[in-house]
Amino acid sequence: MTLHLGDTAPDFEIETTEGTIKFHDWIADSWCFFFSHPADFTPVCTTEMGRTAQLADEFEARNTKRLGLSTDTVGEHVKWIEDVNDTQHTSLDFPIVADADLRIAKLYEMIHPEESDTAAVRSVFIIDPDKKIRLTMTYPMAVGRNFDEILRAIDALQVGDANSVATPADWTKGENVIIPPTVSNEEAQKRFPQGWDEQRPYLRLTHVS
Repeated sequence: MTLHLGDTAPDFEIETTEGTIKFHDWIADSWCFFFSHPADFTPVCTTEMGRTAQLADEFEARNTKRLGLSTDTVGEHVKWIEDVNDTQHTSLDFPIVADADLRIAKLYEMIHPEESDTAAVRSVFIIDPDKKIRLTMTYPMAVGRNFDEILRAIDALQVGDANSVATPADWTKGENVIIPPTVSNEEAQKRFPQGWDEQRPYLRLTHVS
């Protein structure tokens, strides 16, 4: 099975460091940042788990739950969390999926054989409250994720949904957005009474709050 943008994220029931969860029920009416790691007690993963914990308030402000995955057991995860908290000076406060049998890693295509047959690559899935996959990223094992980009992408998705707009290159929250070419000027006048900057008929920039 190949997962595409707009697909419903596969549901599953699994043991985590915070007990058994049923994925869709656990997401409820939130967004979700679901991300995988090759293994516990590895250096890049430790920094990423710590950074996710440090950014708790940022994810909360975006109504986004965090769910990690590593292909180890709950017992190993719990021991690893102690290292994460100590070395990254934080307090990890989100569940980590125990996927020692690779069931979820395979379901979400996190196993890339050229990287490893038994460890997940650094996959990212941003899932909306309707349980639809809205964004995916895949990093190799040796490259840590850019969390500024992850938060920026969530902002772009949420602003786009709320205002039926697109976002330009390198956009960050508060900057101008794009009125889609499918929206006529007549319709744009109703949706965007604040007006817009028409650089080309297909490139109209406006501001939304």
